Amino acid sequence: MGTIVVGYVPKPEGKAALERAAEEAKLRSSRLVVVNSHRGGREFDSDDAIESEAQLEEVRTQMAGHGVEFDIRQLVRGMDPAEDLVNVANEVDADLIVIGLRRRSPVGKLILGSNAQRVLLDAPCPVLAVKAGG
Repeated sequence: MGTIVVGYVPKPEGKAALERAAEEAKLRSSRLVVVNSHRGGREFDSDDAIESEAQLEEVRTQMAGHGVEFDIRQLVRGMDPAEDLVNVANEVDADLIVIGLRRRSPVGKLILGSNAQRVLLDAPCPVLAVKAGG
């Protein structure tokens, strides 16, 4: 059984990535590892942890409905989300990473979804980039 790693954030691009990753897992008879990454520190307090856990409970319910084997990892260890995704993909010997993308302004492109770019460049396997909302 193969493994698909998906980066999840509770935003349209994260939800689109999660949905597509679940479809891919079902098509490939693969296990799904959902990664929700936070840097931690002062910006991530106990209220944020409680809210994040509630959001991940919704993900558990949604994934159970897809009928795929899955694991959810909430990581708060000071790393960039890209580092966490690539590290988990290496750890589980992933066959595919799924990430969500959103449109950015020209200035936003300069500082680009550097996370997306880093995943694309550093991933140990193919990466599927999914746009939110069409």
